[in-house]
Amino acid sequence: MESFFLIKPGEILLKQDNQKEFTTRLIKEIKDRLGTIPSRIGDSPGRFFLSVDQEHEIAAAFVLAHCPGLNGYVKAYHGAKQSDKIIGTVLEVARKASLQGLRTFKVETRRSDKSFPLGSYQMSASAGEAVLASFPDFTVDVRNPELLITIEIRERAYVYGNAEKGPRGLPSGTSGKGLLLLSGGIDSPVAGYLMAKRGMALESVYFHAYPYTSMEAQKKVERLARRVCAWCGHTRLWVVPFTELQMKIKKAAPENATTLMLRMAMMEAADRLAKRIRAKALISGESLGQVASQTAEAMQVTQAPTDLPVFRPLIGTDKEDITLMAKKIGTFEISVLPYEDCCVLFSPKHPNLKPEARELKEIYAGLDLGVFIEDSLARAERLTYGYEDVHKEFERETDRV
Repeated sequence: MESFFLIKPGEILLKQDNQKEFTTRLIKEIKDRLGTIPSRIGDSPGRFFLSVDQEHEIAAAFVLAHCPGLNGYVKAYHGAKQSDKIIGTVLEVARKASLQGLRTFKVETRRSDKSFPLGSYQMSASAGEAVLASFPDFTVDVRNPELLITIEIRERAYVYGNAEKGPRGLPSGTSGKGLLLLSGGIDSPVAGYLMAKRGMALESVYFHAYPYTSMEAQKKVERLARRVCAWCGHTRLWVVPFTELQMKIKKAAPENATTLMLRMAMMEAADRLAKRIRAKALISGESLGQVASQTAEAMQVTQAPTDLPVFRPLIGTDKEDITLMAKKIGTFEISVLPYEDCCVLFSPKHPNLKPEARELKEIYAGLDLGVFIEDSLARAERLTYGYEDVHKEFERETDRV
C-alpha cells in the first residue's frame, strides 16, 4: 500500500522571482534525504505531495520533520471531488482520531476549485453532521478542537487530520555554507541547528587535545555532528588536533588570558579552514555573558583573527531556552555526557572578563602560532556524514537501520 503526505511549504512562497529555485532545492533535499526509498514528489500552488510505500512511512515522516523549508506535513487522503466520497474519507479520519481518544473536532474546507458545487461552509457543515451522526462521543469545538479535519478542494480532493509541524525556514544550501565550531557542549549543536533552518549548508570543526581530552569526548562530538546532520542533510566534521598548540599557549601566554588565546587560535584555524572549503561564515554557540570568554569585550578579541562574518544565533538566548532547544532536537542527552572538551580543562581560575583588545592582540601575535595552526590543519581528520548516518543515529525513530 501507498502512504501519501501533503506537505506545506512556508517561507519559500514569499520568494517571488526566485521561488522556482527555492522550490527545486527543497524537492531535491527531500529526495536526497529519502535516499534509496522509492518515492514520488509532486507540487501544486502552495503544496507539495509525497508518495512512498507504506513500509517506509516512518522514515519519510522523519525526513519531513527534519527538513528546513517545510511549515508542516500530514498523512492525507486524496481522491475524486465528489461530496459523498469526501465525507466517507472524513469519517475515516474521525474514526482513527476516536481510537486515539480525541473527542472534540472542527471541519474546515478550502475550496480552490470554485466549480465544486458545494461552498466551503456547506461542505464543512455536511461533513460535520456526518461525524456527529456516526460518532456520538464527538462534540464540535470551533475554537480549540482536539481534531481539526481539513478538506482541500483543488485539482483533486484532499482530506486530512491534525498536521505535524515542520522546521520552517529555508531549504539547506540556499544561504550558502557555514563552518560550525562544534564542541561537546550544549550550545554549539543548537547554533548549528538554527543556522541550518536559515538555509545554511554546514560543515563542522572540532578541536581535539588528546590525551587531555579523551577519545570518548571525540566520539561524543561525532554523535552530535550526526544529530545536526539531520537538519542540514549532509555534512563533514573536521577533527583538528590541537594539543601542541594548546600546550604552547599554556606555557607562553599570561595565565588569565589562556582561554582567550585558545579561542583566538581556534578562530584563526577555523578561518583558514573555512576559506579552503569555501564557507562564507563561521558559526559559534556563544551567548552573551554566559561565560568569561563570552563578554562583549572578550568576543571582540576572540573574533579578531578572522575577517569572515561570525554568526552567533544564540547571542541573546539564556541557558534555559538553549537547553529546551537542545532537548527538542535530540542533542541534549549527548551533550551532557561527562566528557569535557579542551576549553573546560584549560580554563584559568581567574579569567580576564574585560580584556583590552589592543593588548590581547599584541600578546596573541607574540605567540607566533601560525606554524602550529598549519600543522594542526594538515593533520586534521575529515569525517563525512550523510542521511544514512542520520538514520542510524536516530534508529529508534525511523524504520531504516
